[in-house]
Amino acid sequence: MFRTKRSVLVRRLWRSRAPGGEEEEEAAAGEPGADLGGGRGCCPGKAGRGGRAAAGAEAELKALTHAVLKRLKERQLEGLLHAVESRGGARTPCLLLPAKADSRLGQHWYPLPVLLCKVFRWPDLRHCSEVKRLCCCESYGKAHSELVCCNPHHLSRLCELESPPPPYSRYPMDFLKPTDCPDSVPSSTETGGTNCLAPGGLSDSQVLQEPGDRSHWCVVAYWEEKTRVGRLYSVQEPSLDIFYDLPQGNGFCLGQLNSDNKSQLVQKVRSKIGYGIQLTKEVDGVWVYNRSSYPIFIKSATLDNPDSRTLLVHKVFPGFSIKAFDYEKAYTLQRPNDHEFTQQPWTGFTVQISFVKGWGQCYTRQFISSCPCWLEVIFNNR
Repeated sequence: MFRTKRSVLVRRLWRSRAPGGEEEEEAAAGEPGADLGGGRGCCPGKAGRGGRAAAGAEAELKALTHAVLKRLKERQLEGLLHAVESRGGARTPCLLLPAKADSRLGQHWYPLPVLLCKVFRWPDLRHCSEVKRLCCCESYGKAHSELVCCNPHHLSRLCELESPPPPYSRYPMDFLKPTDCPDSVPSSTETGGTNCLAPGGLSDSQVLQEPGDRSHWCVVAYWEEKTRVGRLYSVQEPSLDIFYDLPQGNGFCLGQLNSDNKSQLVQKVRSKIGYGIQLTKEVDGVWVYNRSSYPIFIKSATLDNPDSRTLLVHKVFPGFSIKAFDYEKAYTLQRPNDHEFTQQPWTGFTVQISFVKGWGQCYTRQFISSCPCWLEVIFNNR
């Protein structure tokens, strides 16, 4: 029987759905042995159903998905398929649909963006409060609109700190580590000063202070173990992609840096960075979105209790976002009453991010400088 192009696109989209179907509905958060990260915020739980119940739920989901997709125009189906098959790596347009067109699945009603995210990204997703729009989306920052974007790769899953995964390390505060570098030169909290000569004989600090240079809101240093690779990357745009291999990538490409590291582990991890992360400065702080296919690990002074003398290293799974830095909290932490703090340089305007490999008490790697590939993001506090 002759199939129309639209029906072919619908079939391809259904075949590209996320594995798991409806089997997660009774997800057991925090189940023992679940990669030490069973908290719902960053690690979606998975639980199986009986065969007959699972088959019924799958049939219901298929019927509902087909009904929604068949209402789309051919151009919309093509854009959605491109987004799904590229796993968000390609720049795809917004899929604008009526905001009030909720769909019923089982006992629950789902807005269309949540439904399509359940189908194509996170089968255990339950509520729109669990996702966050990316800044590239037309619906970003719009609370009430007749049309809403339903492109599942224009949203990320929120990593909720109210129910965080167990700590991968409880790391001693290193705010007080003195440095011999001038204040204008970023300094690594693990390896000492990052001030090395950039191409042309200019130091990093000179590069950042060139006349006419627009004010940067952060700089990024890429490290392989204890060696920094390349020069500091000054960030001026609100959003930055940091990646190794990203279709239509525009930003900080780690794959273009010349590295002399011959370690097999470093090369293996480097190849897994893939789409990498997206770093975005927003109204409430700086967000990190994990676009890669592997977890990332983050340590930040503003992710933890202000009264704590230790820092947690947080594991962020693929597809999840976390507010990695809060300016207001950082300024509060910068001026504590502790006399010891006021007598030493404070480096709380730094966030450390490791790709694939974590560090801390649960690992043989006690320090991030032992991780194969990692980033240091130094925020401009002026």
